[in-house]
Amino acid sequence: MDQPTSRYWTVNFQDSPDMLAIRADRSRREAHIAYVRAHPELDIGGEMAMSPMQDFVGAIWYVHADSEEAVEQLVVKDPFYVRSLRQYEIKAADLQCSVKGMIA
Repeated sequence: MDQPTSRYWTVNFQDSPDMLAIRADRSRREAHIAYVRAHPELDIGGEMAMSPMQDFVGAIWYVHADSEEAVEQLVVKDPFYVRSLRQYEIKAADLQCSVKGMIA
């Protein structure tokens, strides 16, 4: 039986404080939302803050893709991505181990 080529990945974003201006730009935010909706491989995404009512310091995505390169292309084509304001780290996620650990 062939192994599936796609897997799950997490993307952790760390934003500089100047990223708030990008987030506040309504047309850019709408373009970002349309981009996310057009890419069903981006299963889950959301902003991160260190505490309630604090400005966002980053975001996290959970992506189903064939390769790390495919995930990276998804990141850099996002209208919210500005290289000088947003750093990211892509890691392979082992969904099977997580599920087995929860069931056992």
